[in-house]
Amino acid sequence: MLGRRPFLVGSAATAAIFAGQARAHQDLKPPRLQPGAGVGLLAPGGAVFEREKVAIVEEAMEALGLVPYLAPHLFDRYGYLAGSDRDRAQDINEFFADPKIQLLLPLRGGWGCARVLPYLDYETIKRTPKILVGFSDITSLLLGIYAKTGLITFHGPNGISSWRPYQTDVFRRVLFGGESLTFANPRDPDDEGRLMQVKNRIQTIQPGRAQGRLIGGNLSVLSGIVGSPYWPGLKGAILFVEDVGETIYRVDRLLTHLKLAGVFEEIAGFIFGECTNCLPDADYGSLTLEEVVWGHIQPLGIPAWYGAAIGHVENIITLPVGGRVEIDAAAGTIRLLEAAVV
Repeated sequence: MLGRRPFLVGSAATAAIFAGQARAHQDLKPPRLQPGAGVGLLAPGGAVFEREKVAIVEEAMEALGLVPYLAPHLFDRYGYLAGSDRDRAQDINEFFADPKIQLLLPLRGGWGCARVLPYLDYETIKRTPKILVGFSDITSLLLGIYAKTGLITFHGPNGISSWRPYQTDVFRRVLFGGESLTFANPRDPDDEGRLMQVKNRIQTIQPGRAQGRLIGGNLSVLSGIVGSPYWPGLKGAILFVEDVGETIYRVDRLLTHLKLAGVFEEIAGFIFGECTNCLPDADYGSLTLEEVVWGHIQPLGIPAWYGAAIGHVENIITLPVGGRVEIDAAAGTIRLLEAAVV
């Protein structure tokens, strides 16, 4: 995913924007997946370069009992983007309007989803709610569509994810079965037989429990849409963030942006996921990533933890963006309070 420099918004101005974004809609749940349902494979952000990868994703969907359909502009290319903004938006609009499609599955992230938000047909999306799932740059679609329509979206696998057993089992149980699961970091097989847990550890920043709508995704991407019409607002929400390939000072800058924009004043709980390859800048000094996160979050006094297995990781769990959850920051758990599909 490409590096991004977020724009800063004064907290007073942003507070006014948030006030104007009071949710006038009711949360909308998509129908659960059924065997034989159509899945629309699309590229709303970065370009798809290899047809073999598309064939692999088609096989994965067929193994799930779904029928894959390729978006008309799937193989388009405009520089690093998968075609023009309007054409990529058209693929999304057509899949939402198509009665045989129940799931929209982006093949990859990259960069570019935020560029299509002004061209989406939100009225059609509200009339024909469907499952949209993805992560990384897809965050802007997940948040933008939820903000404009109330449709619960899903932070979960992209098409080219691994689809290994654990990831696939969670996907099935949430989106086919409509189960209200409780998520915790899985125990790594490499820790079997150890006297202590080494991998997939969590650290509690502030213990406690909280309930609220689960909102979040990639830190760089969600920071970039704060203050826009596609930001859902976080009054009483549980915020989760993750990122990849950002130096520590950039993570600090992104969290500072959220603080200055008044985001942290609204949330009821906080989860920091994985920050893969987030290393110090090649300079003479750096804060640690822990120091940055604790410095921003601990003074809030809300339930919060660090190290959730959410992000650019091998097993990507499927979480409902907009779904109601309860978190336990001491245990590092996220419990779905209701089914995210109907």
